[in-house]
Amino acid sequence: MNAAADRSEARMGSRVPLRDHVATSIRRYLGDLDGCEDSANLYDIALRELEIPLFIEVLRHCEGNQSRAATMLGIHRATLRKKLRDYGLA
Repeated sequence: MNAAADRSEARMGSRVPLRDHVATSIRRYLGDLDGCEDSANLYDIALRELEIPLFIEVLRHCEGNQSRAATMLGIHRATLRKKLRDYGLA
């Protein structure tokens, strides 16, 4: 599905599931590899690429309140703080 179709569906009240956006991004990433097998640790790469913007946007939504953000994410505040430090976001 293309971006224009996504926007059109969103306006009509039909939401595209997040997994569809993730699948599209993974397909694009794998296509960009163009047959290269440089993607060792794809699982770790994908988690990092998802977690960083997820944490940033949820923290922004919660106006920087880490307790609220952790609750929204369904993780313990200490886990959020550790991951923020690990990613250099603290």
